[in-house]
Amino acid sequence: MGRGMSDILAIIPAFNEEGAVGKVVEEIRRLRPAVDVVVIDDGSTDETADVARKAGARVISLPFNLGIGGAVQTGFKYATEKGYDVAVQVDGDGQHRPDQIPILLDALRQEGIDVVIGSRFLSSGGYTTSLVRRIGVHVFVLVNSILLKRRITDNTSGFRAYNRKAIEFLAEHYPYDYPEPESVIILGRNGFRLAEVPVLMREREHGRSSISAFWSMYYMIKVLLAIFMTLFKKYR
Repeated sequence: MGRGMSDILAIIPAFNEEGAVGKVVEEIRRLRPAVDVVVIDDGSTDETADVARKAGARVISLPFNLGIGGAVQTGFKYATEKGYDVAVQVDGDGQHRPDQIPILLDALRQEGIDVVIGSRFLSSGGYTTSLVRRIGVHVFVLVNSILLKRRITDNTSGFRAYNRKAIEFLAEHYPYDYPEPESVIILGRNGFRLAEVPVLMREREHGRSSISAFWSMYYMIKVLLAIFMTLFKKYR
């Protein structure tokens, strides 16, 4: 599987997203300058892989469902192997707007920035969510402020851009289970410089979120424990 013509790769983890992933791929492929697209088909049981391929993406089909962390790390490994300078992580469910990708890329070009996070909560008009999730957001903001000495408003956002240094690091050290908040801490504590930019997002058009409202509190506790454990882990 050869590399495309661009130095930028969009990584789309997708599990049973046949209803949305084709549109996401098509919108990304219309961007200029061009962005290559790889869809990590995370053990889907529907037509996700075929739909993505027909829309023009390269597709890596995993033999079984690894979860979001394993799927995204597969994308980082692919980007490292093919020598991409920049990777953009985009959800396959249609919530992340491809027309916002240039905002991430512009911020990544700033001197010294390794990772850019697209924040739902910095955009004018804000972003509405449930009470439990709002509590979780504030808890994570507090944790970031303590551990990283800076405020990250949306560390659960999976809409991100990475330079080559960050790609190569995360290809080896990306957390597996709901990894976005944990990876913020890992990156920050290993010397990577993070930035946030306001982006607009859409409501999910197909399927359902992997984190229901019922499990939001459990998720928050689990992630906080995972973050605590990363404080004792050494990285190269």
